[in-house]
Amino acid sequence: MADSVNSVVARVGRSNDDLRAVSIERGAVPYAEGSCLVGFGRTRVLCSASVETGVPGWKKGSGEGWVTAEYAMLPRATRTRVSRERSQVGGRTQEIQRLIGRSVRAMLDGFAFGEFTVKVDCDVLQADGGTRTAAITGACVAVHDAFAWMVATGRLMESPVRRRVAAISVGVIDGEPRLDLDYEEDVRAGVDMNVVMSSEGRFVEVQGTGEHGTFAREELDHLLHFAVRGIGQLDAMQQQVLATPLPMPV
Repeated sequence: MADSVNSVVARVGRSNDDLRAVSIERGAVPYAEGSCLVGFGRTRVLCSASVETGVPGWKKGSGEGWVTAEYAMLPRATRTRVSRERSQVGGRTQEIQRLIGRSVRAMLDGFAFGEFTVKVDCDVLQADGGTRTAAITGACVAVHDAFAWMVATGRLMESPVRRRVAAISVGVIDGEPRLDLDYEEDVRAGVDMNVVMSSEGRFVEVQGTGEHGTFAREELDHLLHFAVRGIGQLDAMQQQVLATPLPMPV
């Protein structure tokens, strides 16, 4: 894992506004135009970005491209086996893959890169909370590299990527705000939020729920403060791994 960035922390002994251990490995899928294996604590998500010629029917003839995402969880990514979603994608899966798609599309300055589709696949290998936020953070790296591949192979003159995106979870547990929740913390959270931001310091999406009641404006401000700080650290890691030249896919 030559292109990894690691920040080793644990909830025991770390403050409420610390991230878990974070790892980012580029080029994890040798045949994909862009790929990344990302770890948030014990959560592991494999993200790949595939470039395909053509666009969905509703965009044909527009001269514009498209970026879309799919999300799936391996049957034993969790402590008990979960059946594969074969015939129909569940509501939670649909929600997450739409969130990932919206987030990575926010990286671009538009879709005027010709009629190509970049398909992002985020597969959860191991789940311990924060799978959607890890997926977004890893998908950003994969999408960046997929467009870099298009430039390197002469398909584009320049990449439409103008910013990075990253995401993190925050929540209120036992009356205290906490950053980057693992599964045990997530199920106990009185308030649960997922925050997506760009490298420009602007919000892409904020999803927040009072799981067992309501929460105050002061709590919201505190959670957003934690999230902004955590995403800033993730963005710095992304920037570091993307600064290293990466061989083109075989």
